[in-house]
Amino acid sequence: MVETQQHFRKRLNGLGRKHAAMANGYTTKMRGDGLIVVKPKRHVRRGFPLKGLLALAAGFFVFKALMLASLGEITYNERVAKLQQGAHLEQLGSKLMQADPATQFIAGFIDPFVK
Repeated sequence: MVETQQHFRKRLNGLGRKHAAMANGYTTKMRGDGLIVVKPKRHVRRGFPLKGLLALAAGFFVFKALMLASLGEITYNERVAKLQQGAHLEQLGSKLMQADPATQFIAGFIDPFVK
């Protein structure tokens, strides 16, 4: 009796796992003998999330543009110049925070809303 119950629980757990996997999608294939077999889809994670990286870069440019629009070009460039005087990490930050054409374009668009 115990073996039968263990076998039943094992089958029940297997069906539960298969049902949970099929809730995320499934494919059907016909075998050579005509039997239709349903299998859960395998979700393969692709490499690095490119959309997230692009959103991060766009957010960084908008942040720089917001700083440029709120501080003004002269004050912003003075602060970037102060960063260039600092340690290696601050110098790297100054290179990243320099006002590039994309930042200036976005700042020109944001400027009327900030002031």
